[in-house]
Amino acid sequence: MRKPEALALCLVLATAGAAQADEPRPVPLTRPEMKQFLEDMKTRKPRIPLPELSEEEKAKLGERGSSYEGRLRALYLPAGEGFGFGGGSRAAAAGAGGTTKGTPAPAGGLGRNADPSMSLDYAFKTELFWIVSRTNNCQYCLGHQESKLLGAGLKEDEIAALDGDWSDFDPAQRAAFAFARKLTYEPYNLNDADIDGLRKYYKDLQILEMILSVAGNNAINRWKEGAGVPQSRNGGGFGRRTENGAVATPAPERPATPQTYLTPTPEKFRTAITKVAPVVNDPTTGEPTKRTVCKRPPLESRAEVEKALAATRKRVPRLPLLDEAKARALVSETFPEGPLPQWVRLVVNFSREGVNRVASVRAVEEKGDLTPLLRAQVSWIIARQDRAWYATGLAQRRLKELGQSDEQIYRLDGDWSGFSPAERALFTVARKLAASPVVLTDDDVAKAVKLAGPRDVVQLINYTTTRASFDRITESAGLSLAE
Repeated sequence: MRKPEALALCLVLATAGAAQADEPRPVPLTRPEMKQFLEDMKTRKPRIPLPELSEEEKAKLGERGSSYEGRLRALYLPAGEGFGFGGGSRAAAAGAGGTTKGTPAPAGGLGRNADPSMSLDYAFKTELFWIVSRTNNCQYCLGHQESKLLGAGLKEDEIAALDGDWSDFDPAQRAAFAFARKLTYEPYNLNDADIDGLRKYYKDLQILEMILSVAGNNAINRWKEGAGVPQSRNGGGFGRRTENGAVATPAPERPATPQTYLTPTPEKFRTAITKVAPVVNDPTTGEPTKRTVCKRPPLESRAEVEKALAATRKRVPRLPLLDEAKARALVSETFPEGPLPQWVRLVVNFSREGVNRVASVRAVEEKGDLTPLLRAQVSWIIARQDRAWYATGLAQRRLKELGQSDEQIYRLDGDWSGFSPAERALFTVARKLAASPVVLTDDDVAKAVKLAGPRDVVQLINYTTTRASFDRITESAGLSLAE
């Protein structure tokens, strides 16, 4: 089976200057450059065209009527459909907790945790979100994590150190940071050693919590970038910093100082090149460039895929699954009768957050205007490039249930000539967005909107966030298809 260029995303390069509509956004190399990019996001042009706000909408949406993202959701997403596997709650997607060094919060003090069984602290999980967003070059989310870290009490130099060699962090933090980056950028390379390395410092449920958080962060990056959500005009929180770096609340009688990301950077970090964002060097000078890089190896042959799926049926999950009866009791109202798939038994280790995620996944799969066949096709396309074999097996099973032959399924790996222009445009959006949020360009989205309409494109972007997250969770946990 040939391995077409369209499906073998090896290098996607952007020019060093401002990105054009048909190319990815460049990567800021230093912290001052990054801050300028964060500030520039405030004037970003949204990707999805919206009709003029009607009087009925104004009355219905209220303050949300002035929000691009709020209107986008209200107009094009079914009620109750959120990030799916990206997070059953917004709190879970952002992280949760109490202390600042990646250790469990004190007993009885859950802080901002979304689930009583979750023990990793808020600041630590926000640091992971920062690393995910820097890796994905998602400046919208990166700016928000900067603000959250300031609010959690971190100083400028502590935040700047996240982009460096991590030598000032303890071994547990360094292991978690490296894992978050790998799960984000190279999910296809995860293996037993990655999980075993975390076990030196974290319990299995803490590792699972970390995976759910990082996968959710990746989902949010893809939503913000896919839809082209501009940064808040007052985003940052930088303009309200106290001397120790925390965010001060303005007095009611005094308006808040206009906020900006363009704050002083300590000398130590002004010219330091990022060690988190993927960087490609100029082949002539050997110097780092701002060109966007996204690596995905060429797709395997059909025989190789079937061999990998057979191995997945025999493997033993790396992380614990909740007992079938206990899991069934938790999801009795949200999941069909019959044996539960392993992914459900995995996430409901967290009784509250896991149940929310199961319900969200069900909503994303069942609600909306995307056809069951399109969802299954997109699931296959994304799982294949992620080498998420559990997800690939489930997508294959679903496609066959929908009447697709093996030939039709494997055609999704490269030969899209038999599909309509609208289907090809939607496939391209899903494949690129899942591979790396900024590989998807304004032109890719505009073409899909023209051919398929804004509703289908917005719902596809939302669905893609779900699959990118699902792949990372299920494959890092090493789930088995023998279920």
